[in-house]
Amino acid sequence: MDCKRASMWFLLLSASLLLLAGRNANAQVSPDEIKNPHLKAAETTYFPEILALYRAVPAIHTPLEFKLSRYVGLDPKQETGTDSRGIEFVNFHDRMLLKISGNYNAAYNSELLTQNERAAHVFSEVISPIAALTAKEFPADVACDGIGFEISYHVGIHRNFDYEGKEILVVVFDRDDAFAFAGAKDDAGRQEILNRSDIYVNGKEFGLALNQSNPLDLEAIGKEPPASSDRPLGSLRASKRLASNPAVLTIGTNVTSKPVNSPPGITRASAAEPPVRLGTPSTTEDAERLQSQFQAQLDNLASIGKRDLHFVDYAPPSFGLYQDKIVLQLTLRNPLKFSQDSTSIYKRAAQGFDLFLARELKEILDTAPADATLHGYDITVLNELGPDAQSSSEAVEYISSRNALRRFVSAEITGQQLIDESVVLVNGVRIALNLQSAE
Repeated sequence: MDCKRASMWFLLLSASLLLLAGRNANAQVSPDEIKNPHLKAAETTYFPEILALYRAVPAIHTPLEFKLSRYVGLDPKQETGTDSRGIEFVNFHDRMLLKISGNYNAAYNSELLTQNERAAHVFSEVISPIAALTAKEFPADVACDGIGFEISYHVGIHRNFDYEGKEILVVVFDRDDAFAFAGAKDDAGRQEILNRSDIYVNGKEFGLALNQSNPLDLEAIGKEPPASSDRPLGSLRASKRLASNPAVLTIGTNVTSKPVNSPPGITRASAAEPPVRLGTPSTTEDAERLQSQFQAQLDNLASIGKRDLHFVDYAPPSFGLYQDKIVLQLTLRNPLKFSQDSTSIYKRAAQGFDLFLARELKEILDTAPADATLHGYDITVLNELGPDAQSSSEAVEYISSRNALRRFVSAEITGQQLIDESVVLVNGVRIALNLQSAE
């Protein structure tokens, strides 16, 4: 090979390596994106290990598909093209954690498996093998307080409907326990480590029991059960759309103080409390602050809604995001019954609005927090398809600005004009809806 050809070959090889490195780097959160200096330092120091773990996770064998994701609780249609950078350093409950999160494409029947059995399946099938990989890729003295896992999965939530909900399992090991768990030889040793770890299901502290139907009693394993007035915690990072359980805890990014007994070089952090501003992109942190601020009013809305407005009991009102705008999320069950054979999705969406939702909007707006700084409402109506317990259902979302809804209930605009200013989704797919022609 002459010098000219060798030089060209070297340049092509160098370019290929640079391109590959860029792809790998883009596969995880770049240290340059992180403002917190301590998180940034950890992300920089352990970036090679993060990339190695990111490449190793897809090789684990799971009964169903698991995908790393920076955001959990997504619908399958949302998972395509979503942020797959599910490994990063975060602050959680005043601790710095290495966080691994993702969505597991399992759908469990709530009538066949208890909540503990569902969580145990996810733990054994997803978290346990990833914990072993993490212990292999990272040094045992990795400079963090612990290692956390946040995994979302599907669950059927009502016998009369095939509308699927989500559960989110969070497991936080202390650093030494994470490596000890990877080396544990039997379930007794693993259970002992779990008993002293922080575990949450849908934001509520949980006594996960391996190979049992029911969870362990929290007091029996030396933990204090949360007081009924406490706002439950347990999300390592809020999802793009908050789960039906509004209890989420978001990562802090601004350092406020140095903790006692921190590992060398680590300063813990807490989230700042900037005001919510309309006209600028909102964040899940903004939604969570509203949730906390207006929880009493939301509880009142939930009570009235379940009594008078056909609210479902498993998805209480909660603030979330739609396209970077804060919305109040509500889920109602349509008392009307539809025949799937003789109606179309357009007719059901139109009649669901005209004959059901439109009549409930005034009381919803009158009861909802009037002072909350939000853009609009994301109202899901569950339409039942069929007359019996074997019926299926579909979810129709009407996403409207608060201003448009107010004008509608004040008879300033028609139902069609409201729909024209709104987004309508049927089972997550956007449709165009003409009320008159559809009916």
